[in-house]
Amino acid sequence: MAASVGGQAVLEGVMMRGPSSWAVAVRRPDGRISEIEHDVASVAVRRRWLRLPIVRGIVALGESLTIGFKALAISANFATSDEGEEDASEGIGKGYIIGSFVAAILFTVVVFKVSPALLTEWIGVKNSFWFVLIEGGLRVALLVGYLALISLLPDLRRVFEYHAAEHKAINAFEDGAELEPETVQRYSLIHVRCGTAFLLWVMVVAIVVFGVLGRPSIYWLIASRVLLLPLIAGIAYEVIRFAGKHAKNPLVRAILAPGLWLQRLTTRPPSLEQIAVAIVALERVLKIEEKHRSAATERVEVMA
Repeated sequence: MAASVGGQAVLEGVMMRGPSSWAVAVRRPDGRISEIEHDVASVAVRRRWLRLPIVRGIVALGESLTIGFKALAISANFATSDEGEEDASEGIGKGYIIGSFVAAILFTVVVFKVSPALLTEWIGVKNSFWFVLIEGGLRVALLVGYLALISLLPDLRRVFEYHAAEHKAINAFEDGAELEPETVQRYSLIHVRCGTAFLLWVMVVAIVVFGVLGRPSIYWLIASRVLLLPLIAGIAYEVIRFAGKHAKNPLVRAILAPGLWLQRLTTRPPSLEQIAVAIVALERVLKIEEKHRSAATERVEVMA
């Protein structure tokens, strides 16, 4: 059985993750590709209850954010230095990871969760059905607008190209194709398990969950948008997980189409050199997973 592989674009490179490891490959200023690997000590492997539906999604999201921030820091060191690989992990402490994690969560909650609710309240919508529907529409509009805006930034264009390179490499691997840049280039830059699609599903699931609550008082309105975020993320994870297992089903792809379309905002056609970096990261992870496979008793799944 092939390993479940996901990834993330970083600065001038790609992070790839398997069930028990992750690796970063970065193109340095002098043209060399540097790489580094780490094991994944998932708490879900050690505690069975953390692998229950919805709960596993909350755990996976937390672990993905933590690994993602560390991978970004490593890539920043690689991308701006011509020195050896041993310096890539220096200066990355728990304080940085925790600070970055908290900042990301606060930004997400304030901009995409609390502000749409407060804006709908300010508009004066009284009917519970329309309140939740308008709030949800504003939330989706904010997400699409935000992604469209940052996609215009020149500095992010290369990150989006590496994002597409990551998707192409994973699509080629899952199709059993040869991992050569020319071959991988022919594959789609869209993937059903992409984090961008996950974000959209978080917004959609929120409409359903908040619909059950109706239109509460202003204090509970704000509190519910914060406290129910883990539940919503866990449900959205199950949707993406199901999609990954039935990616070729026409009905599933039709339902997931909006999330696939949204990825057009966060991907750009990559060069062969960028695809080569994604392949290096992917092959590094696959080698590690092959070593761990015989000893692994439990597996975790990841988003692309």
